[in-house]
Amino acid sequence: MSQDLSAAARDHLWMHFTRLSAYTGPGAGEVPVIVRGSGPYIFDQHGKRYLDGLSGLFVVQTGHGRTELAEAEAKQAAELAYFPVWSYAHPTAVELAERLSTLTPGELNRVFYTTGGSEAVESAWKLARSYFKLTGKPMKTKAISRSVAYHGTTMGALSITGLPLLKQQFEPLVPSTFRVPNTNYYRRPDESMSPEQFGRWAADRIAEAIEFEGPDTVACVFLEPVQNAGGCFPPPPGYFQRVREICDRYDVLLVSDEVICAFGRLGEYFGSQRYGFTPDIITCAKGLTSGYVPMGAMIASERLVEPFLTGATSFAHGVTFGGHPVAAAVALTNLDIFEREDLNSHVRSQSPVLRSYLEKLLDLPIVGDVRGDGFFFGIELVKDKAGKKTFTDAEADRLLRGFLSPALFDAGLYCRADDRGDPVIQLAPPLICEERHFAEMEQILRSVLSEAWTHI
Repeated sequence: MSQDLSAAARDHLWMHFTRLSAYTGPGAGEVPVIVRGSGPYIFDQHGKRYLDGLSGLFVVQTGHGRTELAEAEAKQAAELAYFPVWSYAHPTAVELAERLSTLTPGELNRVFYTTGGSEAVESAWKLARSYFKLTGKPMKTKAISRSVAYHGTTMGALSITGLPLLKQQFEPLVPSTFRVPNTNYYRRPDESMSPEQFGRWAADRIAEAIEFEGPDTVACVFLEPVQNAGGCFPPPPGYFQRVREICDRYDVLLVSDEVICAFGRLGEYFGSQRYGFTPDIITCAKGLTSGYVPMGAMIASERLVEPFLTGATSFAHGVTFGGHPVAAAVALTNLDIFEREDLNSHVRSQSPVLRSYLEKLLDLPIVGDVRGDGFFFGIELVKDKAGKKTFTDAEADRLLRGFLSPALFDAGLYCRADDRGDPVIQLAPPLICEERHFAEMEQILRSVLSEAWTHI
């Protein structure tokens, strides 16, 4: 049966972001088929166990196999399986929106549901444009984001994304998006910069971009609390406070893209709370339901809703499955688990332990940097540690795809070896993980990375 599944996957399943050639032709590998999950572990079609070092895809916060979440799905589906929130409401969508509004910072009280992160980002940009049109500033349409940042795959979200190789196949994209430097302190432009100086420098590049484009044309800035692509760039001290000042000065909306960083990933319900700033919009998805059902949301501040509260005006945007009754019921139960098990406190207390295990790997010649926050870390790989020299594109491809990805998986660790930016290994385990899981992770990484260095 397992061979049948793998063969059927090869012949009929178009896997996302996948080189399909890896599973075709002579000597091709078998498509891995994951059939079961339990806690922080997953199991393949052969019964082999793997530590889920990526929470699926930064998603499974409360762990695999939570029957409580499955039961919430079944109960809601039996009562009301589907109804839209287009001019109507249903109980779970209302209850979840109210509950989220009590968890968000500031006056971010209006919840617009989507089915995923890309749709949430798309919705945020559309809201920013619509808001400024309705408030007498119709030229404010442009979006600013950071270099290497990933914000989604729909055409608007992809335009905001700062990864040229992901965009080239689909150009021309939506115009009027612009990039500024990210917060990779390891590769700061001046080695003498302190973290605070680097943060000020990086934030001021946003002001520079707004001035260059014209403040009357820029609508919004999209930033992740910890940038994912490139390998987990946390913000330097004071960075977001300075960005907030800049956005206020130029009347530009600050969008905190928390598709990954919300719901405990950084030890708070929202990443913006972790770093002490209040955005105008939060985009979220993934951990909202721990991945048991697809769901996302754009959460907007009260002032952005005001132009839509009178007259015939409406936000002419929506998606069929936004606010799905079953997804909302699962999200509510997921939040119950967060509260009952105090998962945010667990992440805050265990994050230094996770960091300490990963930083042990700094004694390896291939490991240049370990960075991140909460349960969200990246390990940057280098070929010359003293000079921070990175790999060529061809070398990185051979290292990551040719060796590390299959070797880590074979050794029992599911994580991500990523070349979006400099070569990194990304780790974001389920929020229920403890020291014994971190130790297991470090042992596997040490063995495989040591072998990788001998290959180089």
